[in-house]
Amino acid sequence: MIRNIFKSTVAFGILMITLTGCKKELFIECESFENQGGWVVDPQFVEQMGSPYLMAHGMGRPVENATTTVDIPRHEKYHVWARTMDWAPGHWDAPGRFRIIMDGDTLPETIGDNMGWGWNYAGKIALREGPVRLELLDLTGFNGRCDAIYICNRNRTPTNQPRYLKEMREVLTGASETPSRMEEYDLVVVGGGIAGCAASIAAAEQGMRVALVHDRPVLGGNASSEIRVHTLGVYGHFERILRMLDTEHYPNGSPEAFRDEAKRMASMKAYPNITLFLEYRAYGTDTADNVITAVDARHTSTGEQIRLKAPFFVDCTGDGWIGYWAGADWMYGRESRETYDEGWEAFGDRWSPEEADNYVMGSTLLWRSRQADAPVPFPEVPWAMDVAGGLAAREGTWQWELISDDLHQVDNAEQIRDHMLKAVFGSFFNEKKKKGNENLELEWVAWVLGKRESRRLVGDVVYTFNDMRNSTSFPDAVVAEEREVDVHYRQMDEDDEKPDFLSEAMYYPAERYVVPYRALYSRNISNLFMAGRCFSCSHVGLGGPRVMRTTGQMGAAVGYAASLCLEYGCTPRELYEKHLEEYMSVVANSSTAPQ
Repeated sequence: MIRNIFKSTVAFGILMITLTGCKKELFIECESFENQGGWVVDPQFVEQMGSPYLMAHGMGRPVENATTTVDIPRHEKYHVWARTMDWAPGHWDAPGRFRIIMDGDTLPETIGDNMGWGWNYAGKIALREGPVRLELLDLTGFNGRCDAIYICNRNRTPTNQPRYLKEMREVLTGASETPSRMEEYDLVVVGGGIAGCAASIAAAEQGMRVALVHDRPVLGGNASSEIRVHTLGVYGHFERILRMLDTEHYPNGSPEAFRDEAKRMASMKAYPNITLFLEYRAYGTDTADNVITAVDARHTSTGEQIRLKAPFFVDCTGDGWIGYWAGADWMYGRESRETYDEGWEAFGDRWSPEEADNYVMGSTLLWRSRQADAPVPFPEVPWAMDVAGGLAAREGTWQWELISDDLHQVDNAEQIRDHMLKAVFGSFFNEKKKKGNENLELEWVAWVLGKRESRRLVGDVVYTFNDMRNSTSFPDAVVAEEREVDVHYRQMDEDDEKPDFLSEAMYYPAERYVVPYRALYSRNISNLFMAGRCFSCSHVGLGGPRVMRTTGQMGAAVGYAASLCLEYGCTPRELYEKHLEEYMSVVANSSTAPQ
């Protein structure tokens, strides 16, 4: 087999064109397009469908074309496929339809009718040798998505089987699972929410060289401008650090999130020993004998890979990905009532069921509308009405939350996000039909999920509802909170007509309670800390400390802990066993700015 490599102006770098006899094929990763136009790069579901992809999030208005240039090896006819999916199957006018344009000619077939992720045939076209312009033409403005383009002079649909698709990507793009670039740090933090940012600052202030890996261009997680949840909770010992990162108490969904996001970014960039790897998504760990030696990450647009080595790691991914890949013990779902004796009669099985199940608190897409100065059209959305039903709304609050034991918050995350998009567009359409709403238009709809709960990594202590109810004291109490225990459940009962995407909250009025350090490191991966909603707790135990200032306290606490572990050459567990008094003194004095 002879391989010729043609340099492309695609941002991904090198495209491999394989020639076996007369076979010529090109594989273009769409997230690497030179000009993304109005399309956005969505990396949320890489673990489920294999890659970041481009998505046309136009809220009902077709977005500007995404464009790039590819080098065609020889003038002849080529077949073109796009890897995509129909995210609202069963309708002839699927919301995610788009077309492919090559060298100014629109290919004949409309893309976007796959039941799941797979290859759609776009058509056959004669292409001249040399650089050719490739475009994605959005037809609906309703979240069409394209993972990759495959061009070949033979009419044979490419594979969609995960293993062989992965191999095909590697062969035709030159990618590899093993990064060629490697860097070393004192601490690697994965996840740039409030917890991850706080961990990075605390460690950096103690002189550690910190790498912070985050798969979005902005920091803050649920508090970012992409999700827009205001921060709640008390500051505990870490007010100085958390005020650099938190938000004002604006209404959820408010564009005021941009202001606090700018403050947060400036705060992080002020530390020269924090290296930000923004738009890098971690995809694996190098682990041996229950010790993580490195985390591998890939840029969500360029595909550049990097291996980050360190003696200590912090999992702030929310979904517990670093622990999961490393083999850390973890939990998911509601424990049985007897597991931790967490019963509370006021809410019965909704609070703590007799038998364990897979219910967890769900994910939200916030959204808002506004009154324009003139009438604004909004198209029919028949594909959304089965979800929205008769609900009419002009904004989405925290209660827009999909909770289901059938849909896993990690494994089915894309399906959950798409279900919420149907809820948004369908209920807004119902609102638009009301008299006097001719000028009403969608102002903003999130497309990045705001998650509450999924995997929870297991530490030396599992924090439970009883620790909040009884205000349990711990010798290693490093996080404090005073808010009520707040656990969500699905509004809809079996015989209820309410939509399935609305939730309600159960509140238990707790006194001040504390979280121990031993719930912030893995019990079986010896150099792994965790902070955020993946900390060691039961389902109900998450109900109090899950808000962002509180998880930010967790981050700061493990940042300080990591610095002492580095100083003494000890594990997180050994820090508790041998150096607890010094550690607690550092935490207590954290309000003092370092000199």
